[in-house]
Parts: sequence; C-alpha cells; structure tokens
Amino acid sequence: MKKLILLPLLFFVITCTAQVDAEKKLKELGIELITPTRPIANYVKAVRAGNFVFLSGHGPSKADGTLITGKVGKELSTEQGAEAARLTAISLLSTLKAEIGDLSKVKRIVKVLGMVNCTESFTDQPKVINGFSDLMVQVFGEKGKHARSAVGMFALPSNMAVEIEMIVEVE
Repeated sequence: MKKLILLPLLFFVITCTAQVDAEKKLKELGIELITPTRPIANYVKAVRAGNFVFLSGHGPSKADGTLITGKVGKELSTEQGAEAARLTAISLLSTLKAEIGDLSKVKRIVKVLGMVNCTESFTDQPKVINGFSDLMVQVFGEKGKHARSAVGMFALPSNMAVEIEMIVEVE
C-alpha cells in the first residue's frame, strides 16, 4: 500500500523539479540566438543586481539586423505584431545569454513590460505580446511564466512594432 502512495508522489516531485534545458529547447524549436545589438543611446542592454538581471527594452530584429517597423492595427496585423514580439524574445534571450553565459542559470522570468506601437483604436495588445510570452513558456516551461503588462504606445523608437523589457531571476 505504501508503494502505491509513494510512487505517484515520487513521480510528481521528479516532474516538478526536472531541469528544463533552455538551450536544448531552443535547438528543438529551430531557434538560433543572435549576436546582441549595441544600445542605440546612452544605456546598457543588461544590468545584473544580485540574482536579478534587468534587460533594457529590445525591439524585433530580423535575421538581417533590420527592425520590424510600423503600427499594429494599421501597417501590421495582430499576428504580425505577435511575430515581432516573438523575434524580440529571441533578441532578449540573446542579450541574456551574453550576460549570464548559460540560459540554464535562469530560475524564473519574473516581470515583462510589453509595449506595442499601435493605432489609437487598437486594443489587442495582450494578443501581440503573447508572441513573446508563449516563447518564454516553450523555452523555460513553468519558469517562463511571468507577471506582465502589455500596453499600447503612440510611438516607439525607430518606429519599431514592439519594445519589450524583462526582469529575470538567475542562479
């Protein structure tokens, strides 16, 4: 009888504490990290304070280094905005890896601020920023779930479609 009770408990503990290999997961998803871009003004891309890394706002860089630009709700659809947010996630992960050396050191994606360059009447900012959030959960599992704000902006630097910043807890 004790074995019947202990086996499911052991399975639960192993499942909940299993280490997610973020780098392996990125490969499985066919995602290659990029060389982090340089800041466009007088700031740094990441600041580490204790066990936290604060990442500055990043935008959606294409493979050729150009930004996805335009307003969601005008030049871009919600789906195109979500893809821009996904590309921004890859950019942020690239900067994070450069800062900490190995994404397996991530304990938790803590907080995300997602800003969407959109028209005044556009109200689906959360759907756009889901492009970012969905990728974090795919890569990190439960550790990728985060507190989040998704807001609309009249304009973003260089007319980029989205800008996202995040706070990450690391080992």
